[in-house]
Amino acid sequence: MITGLEVGGAELQLRLLLQHTRHEAGVVTLYNPGTVAEMIEADGTPVRDLGMRRNTEVSAVLRLRDIIRAGRYDVVHTHLYRACVYGRIAARLARTPAVVATEHSIGETHIERRRMSPGVRALYLATDLCSDATIAVSDTVRDRLEKWGVPARKIVVIPNGLDFDGLAFDPAARDRTRRQFGILPDAYVLGTMGRLDSAKRIDLTLEAAAPLLDERCRLLIVGQGDDRERLAGLARTLGVSDHVIFAGYQPDGTAMLCALDLFVSSSAQETFGLSVLEALINGIPALYTACPALDGIQTDRAHGVPGDVVAMREEIGKEVATGHRPREPVGAVTERYGIESVAAQIDDLYERLLRHRGGGTATRTSSTQRRSRRRPRG
Repeated sequence: MITGLEVGGAELQLRLLLQHTRHEAGVVTLYNPGTVAEMIEADGTPVRDLGMRRNTEVSAVLRLRDIIRAGRYDVVHTHLYRACVYGRIAARLARTPAVVATEHSIGETHIERRRMSPGVRALYLATDLCSDATIAVSDTVRDRLEKWGVPARKIVVIPNGLDFDGLAFDPAARDRTRRQFGILPDAYVLGTMGRLDSAKRIDLTLEAAAPLLDERCRLLIVGQGDDRERLAGLARTLGVSDHVIFAGYQPDGTAMLCALDLFVSSSAQETFGLSVLEALINGIPALYTACPALDGIQTDRAHGVPGDVVAMREEIGKEVATGHRPREPVGAVTERYGIESVAAQIDDLYERLLRHRGGGTATRTSSTQRRSRRRPRG
C-alpha cells in the first residue's frame, strides 16, 4: 500500500521490490496511480486505486479494511506517511496477521515534505501501535525514528536496493540522449535527477554551476515538479538558459545517467541518497550535500560538499577541469545494495513476523511462477 504512484524514489523502489519478491502481491494506491502504476501493472502485479480526494477522508479506512479482508492477505506493507496512517489502522481492523511499514523519508524537520508538527508526529505514532515492524532505509532514518518515539525493538534497517544490470553504462544510450537534447558529443555534462522540489535545492546546483556553463559545459536537469518554473526563471536571471536543459520526466533514467559526466545532488536533507548510488553504479563521479547510504563507504568517485554555492562551485569546477573520467562503478556500492538481497531481507522479515504471530503462511513462489500466477487476491 502506497500513498501515490507518480514517479518518485519510494514509488520506483516499490516496483523493484515487487519484481524481486518471492511472494504473490497486489498493490493499493490511495490516489494518483500515475506512471509507476502503469509500470507495475505491465510487470504483472495488479494495482487498485482507492481514489481518495482529500487528506481527511476517514471512510477510506473502512474501504481499505474491506479490500484487505477480501484479499485475505498475510501481510500488509505500507509505504509513505499517508498510507501508513490509513493502511496500518485498516490492516488491524481487517485482522491482518502481519503489518509492516517502510519509512523512506524522514528528515530533521520534515517527513515527506510535511513539516513535523506535534499533530503529524502524534498521528504517526498512534498508528504505529497497529504495526509489527517499521523498516528504516538507513541508520539515519532509524535514529530519527527512535528520536521521534518509535520503539527501537520495532525498527529493522533494510536499505533501498538497486538493479545493477539496469543501471549499467551504455555508450549507445549516451550518444542517443545527447543527440535528443542537442548536446555536443564532446561536451562536459553535469546533471541532477529527481523530483523538482524546493527541498532538493536544485537552485543551489544551478547557481554554483552558472559561471562554468557554456556550449561545451551543460547542465541537464531531469525530472518534473512544482519547482520547475522557479528554476527556469533562475536560469534566465543568471543568463544561462541556453546552457541549462530541463528534460522533464524521462522513462529511461539510465539513458539520462549515461549522458552525464558528473552527477550533483544538493538536497537539504536525505534519508538515503538513492540517486547518488545510481550514478555511482553507472560509473559517474558524484558530488552530494547529503547521502547517508554512503556512510562507511570509501571512494574517490563521490565527495560530500557543504551546502553553499561557493563550496559547490569550487568542487564542480575541479571536476570540469579534470574532464571526462573513465566509467568506473563503485564496487562497495554493488556489494551492499543489490536489489535481490534487499528483497530477500524484506521477504524474510514477513515470514519471521508471521511465525511469531502464528498467522498465515506466506506463499513462496519462484520468479517464473510469479510472472505466470500474479493476480488480484481480492
